[in-house]
Amino acid sequence: MKIRKTWAGLLLLLMAAGAPAAEPQSFKLAALKLIPKQWDKDANFTKLQEYARRAVAAGAALVVTPEGYLEGYVGNTKFSEGLTMERYLGIAEPIDGPYLTRARELAAGLGIHLVLGFAERRGDRVFNTVALISPRGELIGSYSKSHNSRVIEPFNTDGSAFPVHSTALGRIGMLVCYDRQLPETSRILAIKGAQIILVPAFGLGITKINEDIMMRTRAYENSVYVAHVHPKNTFVVDPKGTIIAQEEGEHEAMVIAQVTLDERIGDGPIRDRRPEIYEELLRVRQERQEP
Repeated sequence: MKIRKTWAGLLLLLMAAGAPAAEPQSFKLAALKLIPKQWDKDANFTKLQEYARRAVAAGAALVVTPEGYLEGYVGNTKFSEGLTMERYLGIAEPIDGPYLTRARELAAGLGIHLVLGFAERRGDRVFNTVALISPRGELIGSYSKSHNSRVIEPFNTDGSAFPVHSTALGRIGMLVCYDRQLPETSRILAIKGAQIILVPAFGLGITKINEDIMMRTRAYENSVYVAHVHPKNTFVVDPKGTIIAQEEGEHEAMVIAQVTLDERIGDGPIRDRRPEIYEELLRVRQERQEP
């Protein structure tokens, strides 16, 4: 019996040695460079439906909108003069609200993963949120912007968690706009296993230093894919810091990129971290807060 088991084990090892390596996960990501209409969810959702169908026709498995796309990014007083909390609460909706339900139906009908930016209402508070929906129309999870400006985003409540979601496409982390400018946010997601970081953003101009340059750095230092989805500057960066697809300017467009989760994920500076010597990051902050 022992001899038979030994030969059986040897045979399995030989078969494994001769077996071809598994192909890395690969799919197309569609980043929607769209300019939403303020306060008009119906018009914005109609446009989303049109572009999501185009994305599917192009072979996309993941479709991502800009920040606050559903209601037109109205939570920023720089873009919404005279904004009040009452009006903001009126346009915001819960994560199981009517348009989020329609978004789940859209994802299920097209068989795609969908990321939608929207103003999320939780009781008497509003969060700047992105929802991740599965091809079955299920809510995989969400992320709420954790770094809101008290000056121009006074009615948004800060989020405080950085979830990484396991999906059929890979492990996905999300940030929203200004969150990307703090290196700790992307690093936390990468440490938690994110292979792709999606960054829905908004703005009426292009700032290369904190868009192209910064996102290339975040991708390189964390060895992950990064997708910056913005009405004026949308692009996807690979784990080596190379922009592999991009559209800039006033026009609307769909940016398609091939994402391949291969050995490049994690194979960069992040692999040489020494967290045991980084205690000062927290200690210095605590010392500054002491009277």
